[in-house]
Amino acid sequence: MGILLDSASVEDARRAQELGFVEGITTNPRLIAETGRPGLDVLSDLVEVFDGDVFFQLTANTVEARTDEAWQAYEIRPDKVVIKVPTTTENLAMVSKLVPAGIQCAMTAVYSPAQAYLAAQVRAAFVIPYVNRMKRQIGEGAMDIVRDMVRLVAGSQTQVLAASFKSLDEVIETRLAGVDCLTMPLDLILAMGNHELSQQAIEDFARYL
Repeated sequence: MGILLDSASVEDARRAQELGFVEGITTNPRLIAETGRPGLDVLSDLVEVFDGDVFFQLTANTVEARTDEAWQAYEIRPDKVVIKVPTTTENLAMVSKLVPAGIQCAMTAVYSPAQAYLAAQVRAAFVIPYVNRMKRQIGEGAMDIVRDMVRLVAGSQTQVLAASFKSLDEVIETRLAGVDCLTMPLDLILAMGNHELSQQAIEDFARYL
């Protein structure tokens, strides 16, 4: 995977589908809540309008309830749904049982290399660090932690999928740190392909037409 859309909006999903280079959609409880609709209903709509994988985050209060929630989400579209699981030792143990059953899982809210290493041990498909939040909460060493995550999962079935971006500078800094998969809001995706000097050049060329 490369660029993913971070949104629970069906309209955003349709626009991302039209772009052609967006490979998946990530959602989270806040984004789902903003729709004002039940999470599984939103998930059902997203997998219908978008061709790639759609990530759905578990929110139930117990391991047993989260396991049931994971199966409910997965069964909506087994070929498209990836289950996002907040990273704790308890949840890693749960994922170690979900993955052999055929459910793709992504460990989210990953803040340490040790968590990333354990995620690879349970064969999670992705680990998701929050870049902007880490920089605000941890400071200058945040990107070093992300680089360590990339090194620790290299050669395994687990990929680093970075989230929580507030600027294009953060997006590019994270890619240069070795992260191949990046999820961001639609406005940042659209901004990536534009630059004021590109527009100026286009306008200059137009004078000769």
